Amino acid sequence: MKIGLLLLLAYFLGSIPFGYLICKYFYKVDIRELGSGNIGATNVVRSVGKIPGALVLALDVAKGFLPVFLAVPLGPRVAIICAAAAILGHSRSIFLKFKGGKSVATGLGTLLGLAPMVGGVLFFFWLLVLLIGRFVSLASVTAAILLPCLMFLFRQPWEFILFGAMAGLYVVFRHRANLVRLFEGKEPKIGSHAS
Repeated sequence: MKIGLLLLLAYFLGSIPFGYLICKYFYKVDIRELGSGNIGATNVVRSVGKIPGALVLALDVAKGFLPVFLAVPLGPRVAIICAAAAILGHSRSIFLKFKGGKSVATGLGTLLGLAPMVGGVLFFFWLLVLLIGRFVSLASVTAAILLPCLMFLFRQPWEFILFGAMAGLYVVFRHRANLVRLFEGKEPKIGSHAS
């Protein structure tokens, strides 16, 4: 019963589209109709501003962290299932007709709940790639690929390593259009207003 409620909570929290809600109620715009059409922090920064973008980032991380943090005492497998539910909720939100974002920030939140050290190191690499290349998508895909490797290097349970591999693949899959634009030289850098 408790596990079932945690799973529902994880999916429900993951489904809350903070990017959409903040832009709609505070800026009177539908973020899905601006820039890339994505509800995540990157598009909010480009389309609305840095402050709302930072708020969306923090809230998207938090909604991934909270259910996993609550689930960790019940064991690694329960925590992983809750992490997956939160990520699925963000990318397939019940509030947006099962559409949503790319799950990077929410995925980071789940990771900080599962393995804080790995999450911190991964965020460092994400930021490093972003500062060098100025492509959010490239930083996110790089982090996704590094995730299972870091889980292994930090000697995390095999369940966490498997989760890292599956979550990483999912994030890469969600960025497939960005990867095409990167190869074509059409992907916008951070700070630009291109879609």
